Amino acid sequence: MRVKDLFVLIGIIAIVLMMIVPVPIPLLDFLLIINISIALMIILVAMNTQEALQFSIFPSLLLITTLFRLALNVSTTRNILSHAEAGDVVRTFGSFVAQGNIVVGFVVFLILVLVQFIVITKGSERVAEVAARFTLDAMPGKQMSIDADLNAGLINEVQARERRQKIEREADFYGAMDGASKFVKGDAIAGIVILVINLIGGFIIGMTMKGMDFSEALQTFSILTIGDGLVSQIPALLISTAAGIIVTRASSEGNLGHDVTKQLTSQPKLLYIVAGTLVMLGIFTPIHWFTTFPIAGLLVFAGYKMQKNLEREAIKEEQLVEEQQIEEVRSPESVISLLQVDPIEFEFGYGLIPLADTQQGGDLLDRIILIRRQCALELGVVVPVIRIRDNIQLRPNEYIIKIKGNTVARGELLLNHYLAMSPGIDDDSISGIETTEPAFGLPAIWIDEVTKERAELSGYTVVDPPSVVATHLTEVIKKHTHELLGRQETKALIDNVRESYPALVDDLIPSVLSIGDVQKVLAKLLKEKISVRDLVTILETLADYGAYTKDPEILTEYVRQSLSRQITQQFTSLGDSLKVITVGPSVEKKIADSVQQSDQGSYLALDPSSSQIIYHRVSEQVSKLIQSGQQPVILTSPTIRMYLRQLLERTLQDIPVLSYSELEPSVEIQSMGVVNL
Repeated sequence: MRVKDLFVLIGIIAIVLMMIVPVPIPLLDFLLIINISIALMIILVAMNTQEALQFSIFPSLLLITTLFRLALNVSTTRNILSHAEAGDVVRTFGSFVAQGNIVVGFVVFLILVLVQFIVITKGSERVAEVAARFTLDAMPGKQMSIDADLNAGLINEVQARERRQKIEREADFYGAMDGASKFVKGDAIAGIVILVINLIGGFIIGMTMKGMDFSEALQTFSILTIGDGLVSQIPALLISTAAGIIVTRASSEGNLGHDVTKQLTSQPKLLYIVAGTLVMLGIFTPIHWFTTFPIAGLLVFAGYKMQKNLEREAIKEEQLVEEQQIEEVRSPESVISLLQVDPIEFEFGYGLIPLADTQQGGDLLDRIILIRRQCALELGVVVPVIRIRDNIQLRPNEYIIKIKGNTVARGELLLNHYLAMSPGIDDDSISGIETTEPAFGLPAIWIDEVTKERAELSGYTVVDPPSVVATHLTEVIKKHTHELLGRQETKALIDNVRESYPALVDDLIPSVLSIGDVQKVLAKLLKEKISVRDLVTILETLADYGAYTKDPEILTEYVRQSLSRQITQQFTSLGDSLKVITVGPSVEKKIADSVQQSDQGSYLALDPSSSQIIYHRVSEQVSKLIQSGQQPVILTSPTIRMYLRQLLERTLQDIPVLSYSELEPSVEIQSMGVVNL
């Protein structure tokens, strides 16, 4: 065993012995000064660390210094109660702070104790607890990120091992800090208890055993109690502050002083605002100008110097960027591949990697295959390949869905949890993390495995995270299918029909309509969630009416009427009645009178006030039907259906608008409300 290791062991044993064996007063003064020095050393080291692991011994050091401080408290208390004396250090602290006024001394001491106990200790304890929890939760994701980098060849085996060891050390450190912070809290409570014992016990012993009168006992033991409390609480305050700095310290390239000066001085214009405020205080308040003006002048000068430094740094960065751009231009690397935009992208944070990793039981790829099959059956289109990738810029449990490079939806998942949606009557025994179901915007909660069975028995709809993602992705694709159907995709669909119906396709394309005209009609159908799977009927209708009009809106209405059986079955089961909101004659007349004709076709030219009134009337009827638990459907005449749909498209896009010609004669229609002006 080395000498320094032996010295540490002897020191810890000596600390324990101090609680039992009386310590001479000169040695006690020496140990108190050492205690203060250690506290100063700890806080300075904490301020100059760049990351918490550089001071990994801190949790153990926190326990040792707390034990040392308590041993000193026991020794000073023994001397105070036995000899009415605790050394020069204790008496000096008590006399200097009290300044002849015992009440002031007690108030100062109590303020220090409260600041340490309520503000610093309590905050450090909470931050340490949260940091430990989040560090442990993030460990699996970090491990998978390391494995992914290793598999991709970005790092070698040695680097991967070092990063894994660092993750383990971080988890151990924050777990230890979570426990060690409890010692700081207990030390603050012990300081208050020792204060009461020294004051009351010393006062009683002084009057009964040492023959002191009331004022002498009060003066002597009050000063000693205050001094003892300050000598122990000041180092405790420093170490508590160091603990707070350690657990709140984020990794950076500099120490605390470097980061503070760099980040606080990054906005020099704010110093001008502070200087102006001080000038106003000096002019319009009793605070004299010679107190505020010099400080304001220093702030203005500092802001000016910092602004000049920032401008010089900005010029250097611009020059560096220009040089890099020039090098990139000279580089022979091709950038043509960067111009490609994926039709659909699914990006997720590293915490959701298990969803897509088949080695970890993820079945997201299989679910996407089923989604594409489902969309082909329900909508009649082939959904493009969905690009799946992880994105480190997202939060660990966050995912986003992009259509042609633009984010259209996002959500968050909690793995190892289940999403539970209430049946309408909440069960108070079912508790969890409140959230919103991403696909339909319904209120829901995340519950754990233990609560799952009880929630299902209570009537909750319980869904696992992969099903939540699959449902959300399916609904987003259905909503944006019309954007994914271009001319190339339309040509592929038409070529598929040509194999079985070549005469139909040859008669329609290109002599009657172009592929672009057919694509516009199909996109309008898909936008209202009308399946185009029966493409033969659609093309037959376009061949019949395409010779008379090229207007895609009118052609779409003809196609919808040809698909009446499909549309009827889509909104009602066979034999059931269809509950609808009908449009009154006044609204129909108002819309019909506002239709204008142009060279490009017809359009609705309704004044804003009338549009607002119609929208409010429709919204009222829709709200009533939704509150009664019914799916709202708006029914109107064929002549104005497309114009009413255009009017409601932006605000009520999910509410279907049907015409009488689109429904089978056999279906029973029940009017649940009428929209009138």
